[in-house]
Amino acid sequence: MNFSDLGLSPDLLRAIADAGYETPTPIQAQAIPEILARHDVVGCAQTGTGKTASFTLPMIQMLAAGRARARMSRSLILEPTRELATQVAENFQVYGKYNKLSMALLIGGVAYGDQDKKLDRGVDVLIATPGRLLDHFERGRILLNDVRTLVIDEADRMLDMGFIPDVERIVGLLPPSRQTLLFSATMPPEIRRLANAFLTNPKTISVAPPASPAETVTQALVFVEAEMKREVLRQLLGSENVKTALIFCNRKRDVDILARSLKRHGYNAAALHGDMPQDRRTETLESFKRGEISLLVASDVAARGLDIDELPHVFLFDVPIHAEDYIHRIGRTGRAGRSGKAITLVSPEDRRHLSGVVRMLGKDIPLLEMPGLKVEQPTAAPPPAKAEDHPPAKRARPPSRSPRQPRPPAAEKPAQAEVKRTAAAPEPRQPQRAAAPSESRPPKRRPAEEADGGLGDHVPAFLLRPVRGPKAAA
Repeated sequence: MNFSDLGLSPDLLRAIADAGYETPTPIQAQAIPEILARHDVVGCAQTGTGKTASFTLPMIQMLAAGRARARMSRSLILEPTRELATQVAENFQVYGKYNKLSMALLIGGVAYGDQDKKLDRGVDVLIATPGRLLDHFERGRILLNDVRTLVIDEADRMLDMGFIPDVERIVGLLPPSRQTLLFSATMPPEIRRLANAFLTNPKTISVAPPASPAETVTQALVFVEAEMKREVLRQLLGSENVKTALIFCNRKRDVDILARSLKRHGYNAAALHGDMPQDRRTETLESFKRGEISLLVASDVAARGLDIDELPHVFLFDVPIHAEDYIHRIGRTGRAGRSGKAITLVSPEDRRHLSGVVRMLGKDIPLLEMPGLKVEQPTAAPPPAKAEDHPPAKRARPPSRSPRQPRPPAAEKPAQAEVKRTAAAPEPRQPQRAAAPSESRPPKRRPAEEADGGLGDHVPAFLLRPVRGPKAAA
């Protein structure tokens, strides 16, 4: 089957040919005709199989017959991350080069001014992250009651990132008579319930088992102690003859630490995570795509939908906490029919997450056979240096004493213990009473942190006077 068999316009076919594509992927071949027929669609396919083109191509054709009005868009695409939204916008520019369509990219980290100017003129398609879209709506800069096509891309990621309440609010602002398209690489039960709430009689398209990796990706595991991971990674970079690679970490802090470590060892590495300013994130990612950066250490902000040409290696420095993220991470390689390799470093702390990945895949991941890999495994007992860093408290030491600190005589020990116990135990608090004048014993002083507020540490003199009866008072 060719793209010409899918009912696309000549302008789109020219743009597809210019991009170098000839044969549609399975998800494209099944989804494009259904979208052109104005059906709601739920699309589930492996990452890297062309889901973005499966909804951008028919949207461009449908938008070509019409014109947008000021502050109103005719279509909306929701993306979970800024990078993914930017990539979809780039695809629209590539595929819509022969169609006169306007587009606005609404993402955070960018000034509102330029986005407002585009919205004032009216756009055919909005590509946005949920938070920035709602910001514009609350500022009165955009109206959503003319949106005819809604795309919720990477729906499972929307769920993981907590965007579902925002998505539900956005859907409530759209006209009910719309076309809704939902795409994802995985389809957990929560997303299926979401699809049932948002879509009307959808056509479900699943071209591969959910949560299955591409066959072009070779997977491997390396078991290693946590403190040896960086050393093993450097050995793998050399033994695999890695020219460029993505390296994933679970935490943003570890992304920065690993990137600095690789730089100290002479590697051309950079970090990418969600705490970086947007302009710096964009610049870093573009430098990596151009080959100016060899190793990109990233959090899962780069695991979804990023299409990077000629990326032969992906390293998982940590096993992902959510098993579905494993599919998205290794899916950055082996795209568009190319071969790739994904190597995961597994420490003892990672094994419980690895079991979730194996259950999801339904099969074991083979161990990496590397005769040249040399790893000095640490002993099972903790090294002496760590024990000295955290000495046990004195009260936890065994009762044995050194010769310089002799034990007290047995006859004196009970008496000394009794004195200490008497001095340490506080007297029970008695209810206040009027003291007789002959009582010369002052009240016992309590520590400052136990003193009651208001009266201080001493009882006022008038409280010590005897209480007169009614007659005396008269």
